[in-house]
Amino acid sequence: MDRGAQQSSLREPPRPEKDRVPSEQDGGEGPPEVKHSQPLFIHGSSQLVLEKEPHSLSLPTIPNPFPELCSPSNSPILSSPALGQGACEGTSHVVKVFGEDGMCHLLEALAGTTARELCKMLVWRMRVLADHSWALVELHQHLALERCLEDHELVVEVQSSWPPSADSCFVFRKNFAKYELFKSSAQSLFPEMMVSSCLDVNKSMAHSELIQNFLNSGSCPEVQGFLQLQEPGHKLWKRFHFSLRRSGLYYSTKGTSKDPRHLQYFADLTESNIYYVMQGKKLYGTPTEFGFCIKPSKAQSGTKGLKLLCSEDEQSLSCWMAAFRLFKYGMQLYRNYQQTQAWLNQPPWIGPIPLRSIFDNTLVAMDFSGCMGRVIENPSEVLSVALEEAQAWKKKPTHRYSLPAACHSSLLSTDIHCTQPWFHGCISREETQQLIGRQGLVDGVFLVRESQRNPKGFVLSLCHLQRVKHYLILPSEEEGHLYFTMDDGQTRFADLIQLVEFHQINRGILPCKLRHYCTCVAL
Repeated sequence: MDRGAQQSSLREPPRPEKDRVPSEQDGGEGPPEVKHSQPLFIHGSSQLVLEKEPHSLSLPTIPNPFPELCSPSNSPILSSPALGQGACEGTSHVVKVFGEDGMCHLLEALAGTTARELCKMLVWRMRVLADHSWALVELHQHLALERCLEDHELVVEVQSSWPPSADSCFVFRKNFAKYELFKSSAQSLFPEMMVSSCLDVNKSMAHSELIQNFLNSGSCPEVQGFLQLQEPGHKLWKRFHFSLRRSGLYYSTKGTSKDPRHLQYFADLTESNIYYVMQGKKLYGTPTEFGFCIKPSKAQSGTKGLKLLCSEDEQSLSCWMAAFRLFKYGMQLYRNYQQTQAWLNQPPWIGPIPLRSIFDNTLVAMDFSGCMGRVIENPSEVLSVALEEAQAWKKKPTHRYSLPAACHSSLLSTDIHCTQPWFHGCISREETQQLIGRQGLVDGVFLVRESQRNPKGFVLSLCHLQRVKHYLILPSEEEGHLYFTMDDGQTRFADLIQLVEFHQINRGILPCKLRHYCTCVAL
């Protein structure tokens, strides 16, 4: 072969038989006519390999060894069309949840795991008593925002919406107001002045009828009231009259006028989530501590896109938050409540009975007159014992504990309350109201804290009728013995534990009994 032939062979490699254009020497009729309006496809070497080996298109299903690094939205493995939708739903993810004691729990959850199912897993794992108040809370620490997930929400989907660099997490704790709006005891949840249907008929409406109107899409009432709004680009807060409807949230630019010319569209609830604002005065400069935020579901980790609002008191804040949930979820929220009630009515455990929860202590009447204690089951006998014990507490026994006098030191009698979960130490009134509001403005939610005005005193903070009330507890000494009182010495208690236990059984001077103590999650 001469040199020219070698150069020709280098310039034009031999074609495969199926790609060769038939020529006159091959007995063909010459190359077919190519129309200029049609593209001419050039087959590369990689395409030729795929044509020879078509089975390489179907990739084998390989389990993901690092599920915590992937999410359904941005994972190339989970979004691969070769794996299919069924493989995405069957992939497990690691969910990190913090408990009330600050302990971190790692759970394996599928893509379709709901918040209710995860709460059931945590109830079984942490060996706590099953209660409809348990909830999964989404916490954004960098934004100081938190919200309670609804039972039907997908945990993995919520977790995948977090930015990778954000310090967001889940918290497993109780929310006593989770389904309080479906109970007849929540008469003060929706004030008449804030519900348009109550104003139109000019009479009070039963709570059950009002909730039914909320759930009925054809006769949904309108929630209205004043809220503080931070104007864009300004630090000043301005008071506007807002109206919540099916179509969204609006505010009036002219007083309380509802004329369409004066209504300004503010937010859509279908594509947003409602969060409580923590430390609003410090971080966002809110006028009060009763702030909340409307955050788009696809918003980034920064403050861009957040719409901050501020209520005037606890009652209006509870009304707005409950109305947002009813408008957004409707009948789904009521179905969640029904499913939770059905779950609690079923036999809770199959297998060994779990240990008793230290967070849900239940008081029963006991008789220790004999050699062994017995539980008093007769209601009339329970009432007589309670009255006798109340009279004995008023007279104040010298020692509460059956310990020797040498062991019963002043440190044991005065500082033993520090070990109780309802004692929160030195926190301010604003922090107390915010903490109780986050765990539910339900009658009987309480905590005990140190008084900031009286160095030696304590304060019992109690929720009643959607408001947090504070009662001063003062120490006093008589005949060398220290006692605590809230009514100028008429009822005396040896320590704070005795005071709390007494008011868990008897109302006393309080508007209601102490039912649920407020816990503090340490993260």
